[in-house]
Amino acid sequence: MTVVSLNRFLDEKNLHLFFEVSLWSKAVFALSEIVAGVATYYVPLRFFLTVVLWVTRKEFVEDPHDLVANFLLHTVQHLSIGVQKFAAIYLVGHGMIKLWLIVGLLRQRLWYYPVSIIVFGLLISYQVYRYTFTQSVWLLLVTALDIVIIALTWHEYRYLRNRQRAAIASS
Repeated sequence: MTVVSLNRFLDEKNLHLFFEVSLWSKAVFALSEIVAGVATYYVPLRFFLTVVLWVTRKEFVEDPHDLVANFLLHTVQHLSIGVQKFAAIYLVGHGMIKLWLIVGLLRQRLWYYPVSIIVFGLLISYQVYRYTFTQSVWLLLVTALDIVIIALTWHEYRYLRNRQRAAIASS
C-alpha cells in the first residue's frame, strides 16, 4: 500500500465511517450481553446442565476424556445460584453501561468521549486481569477491538472538538 493510498484510507470520512461501524457492532454485542444476562438470571441451572449434556453427548460416546466436553460439564455442574446471579447482573450491567456510552457517542455529545475512553479503559483493564486466569484468545480479540475503538474515539473527539471551536471562532 502506498503512502497516498494509505492517506486516502485514513482520511476523516473513512475514519468516521469505521468509528460508526465499530460502535454499531459494539452496540449489537452490548444488546446480546443484556439478553444473555436476562436469560442467565431467569433460566434454571438444571436447564444449563440439560443443554450441556445434550450438546456433548456424542463427544462423550466417542471420547469420554474429551477436554472441551469435560470442561463444559464440570463448569455447569459447579455453578451455584450465587455465581449464576452474579454473571447475570454483570452481563446486564456491562451491556447497559456500554450501550449508554455508545448512544451518547453516536449522538456526538462531546462529554461522552472522555467518559467512554475512561470506562472502556477500565473494562480493558478488567479483561486483561481476566485473561491472566483464562488465557482466552477471544478475550484478547475483544480487548484489541476495544483498544482500536478507544483510539478512534479519541480521534473523533479531537476532530469534533476542533470543528466546534472553528464554528465558534467563525461566528
